[in-house]
Amino acid sequence: MATVEELLRGAIERLRAAGSESPRLDAVLLLGHAIGADRTVIAAYPEALVGDGSAERFEADLARRELGEPVAYIRGFKEFYGQAFATDPRALIPRPETERLVELAEAETIRRLAAAPRPVGTPPLRIVDVGTGAGTIAVALAVALRRRGAGAEVEILATDVSADALALAIENSVGHSVADRIEFAEADLLPEGVRPFDLVLANLPYVPSADVPRLAVAASFEPAVALDGGADGLSVVGRLVEGLPDALAPGGLALLEIGSDQEDAVLALVARILPGWSATVERDLAGAPRVARVARP
Repeated sequence: MATVEELLRGAIERLRAAGSESPRLDAVLLLGHAIGADRTVIAAYPEALVGDGSAERFEADLARRELGEPVAYIRGFKEFYGQAFATDPRALIPRPETERLVELAEAETIRRLAAAPRPVGTPPLRIVDVGTGAGTIAVALAVALRRRGAGAEVEILATDVSADALALAIENSVGHSVADRIEFAEADLLPEGVRPFDLVLANLPYVPSADVPRLAVAASFEPAVALDGGADGLSVVGRLVEGLPDALAPGGLALLEIGSDQEDAVLALVARILPGWSATVERDLAGAPRVARVARP
């Protein structure tokens, strides 16, 4: 039997040769998945022997990763906002950058709930997650608000144009015990006839069409509809911005994830479509433009 260190050494070399951008991390995550241990155990016991069955599982997963399949799809889950989400090719893999959007949404929700007394009978704060994908934004927010004792004061709707993605989102809501806090609807952006929302959240496709084929090979395993934002990357975002006068209540706020090079374009887009509205851009932890804040007067 081989040791943890021996298996990792060979795997890192193979993944580096295959073009992985993070061969060591990929190897550690896949080995941990095969033997049922986390990264700290892998690091602490490099001399531990790995059983034949686990080694075979690791080899099979390694072969899939060499072909470019994302680690999150191989493992079947991805960590996001301190939680583990079921992940498969029905939806985009959650990105760490999107945690900034959830962080802002959580803070804004708590601020609005605490801004004025809320006597019995006050309508819940209405929030919609447009293009929910695997449900990561809606579910992560619902869990965070429940933890802060504010879950019952909020209504969350999650929409997606893909029925398959919605099915995965529902699975994640059940897995995190917030299925009773989120309503799901299949729709191209927003369903018709819904009442306006206090908060509109969206991580819509924003990669320019010409750039999609140039993404890392792992992205080719993800649904193209979740990545391709049209010629300038903002066609879908632009359609949502056009619909904000109907979607947002007076004083409402939209938080829209954008590409790191789209700040000026998004601000110009909002100024053209929604004159008189406020638009600013929040940075992520790396200092890159990440979330557009669009506020209705």
